[in-house]
Amino acid sequence: MHVNAYAAPAAGQPLAPITIERRDVGPNDVLIEIQYAGICHSDIHTVNGDWGPQPFPVVPGHEIVGVVTELGSDVTRHQVGDRVGVGCMVNSCGECTNCRNGDEQYCLEGMVGTYAGTDRDGSTTQGGYSTHVVVDADYVLSVPAGLDAAAAAPLLCAGITTYAPLRKWGAGPGKKVAIVGLGGLGHMGVKIAHALGAEVTVLSQSLKKQEDGLRLGADEYYATSDPGTFEQLAGRFDLIVNTVSASIDVDAYLGLLAVDGTLVNVGAPAEPLSLNVFSLIGARRSFAGSMIGGIALTQEMLDFCAQHDIGADVEVISVDQVNEAYERVLASDVRYRFVIDTSTLA
Repeated sequence: MHVNAYAAPAAGQPLAPITIERRDVGPNDVLIEIQYAGICHSDIHTVNGDWGPQPFPVVPGHEIVGVVTELGSDVTRHQVGDRVGVGCMVNSCGECTNCRNGDEQYCLEGMVGTYAGTDRDGSTTQGGYSTHVVVDADYVLSVPAGLDAAAAAPLLCAGITTYAPLRKWGAGPGKKVAIVGLGGLGHMGVKIAHALGAEVTVLSQSLKKQEDGLRLGADEYYATSDPGTFEQLAGRFDLIVNTVSASIDVDAYLGLLAVDGTLVNVGAPAEPLSLNVFSLIGARRSFAGSMIGGIALTQEMLDFCAQHDIGADVEVISVDQVNEAYERVLASDVRYRFVIDTSTLA
């Protein structure tokens, strides 16, 4: 099956139209007609080569919402016509300890990314900036009817990336949570932390998005460019989720944690971060990382968002605007997630 798509032909090159081949629908596969595909900062890192060599041409996109149009003979959990989603992975070994524990994203054999990955059949995966995709049914999520399709697409990455650490480290009533950065990830972190019942603070470089932050559910909002912020908030938080992809002063942020507090990095800067171990020892603090979530947790997140009427704040674009959208993401000129209407690929 040949389908229309948009791909990066080489590192740092503008995305352009391409025709790609999708595999035949196997016994446990689902064919999805894609409706919307979110633009994640990871897409930009990948096509720019920030994370190393890639198997170009690369069709990005791992925030996918669409409709099932064909099922394999063994598929029982989805039906033709169902609205479904695909996130950052499309396969894993399914047999290692992590996979059996529902942490397929940490598969010991390596999970298969939705794009620029090597699938179990040896083919290179291509993502959601396309009209159709064939995915193993075990990695296809059900998108609840109450969610707007375009606003739901970013939940498949930005939603689960923030939901996972908030759930893991117990965000909820009585907990003080800070979200670093109010972008595509950060705005979802604020919404979800608020819905979980935590006291939520945004830590952003400036106050220019303060009104948005409070509207999204933050209780307080501080500018990290003001040195007084780190003095005023010292020892305040139980959990800090850092969503930014740029370097931060890890020691400064660790100083904002209470005893037994945790700083979790979900943003992925290209350069290494460093810290002074005494920033941890001094108050039994932890510095952790988190990467998306397993399939079961991702479904839990989608159901939670439907229950609490949470979707991403999106700007829907046609596919021919994707290169401009990349530039605007890099300039922090989007509130808060671009989503491609893939019908414009037809």
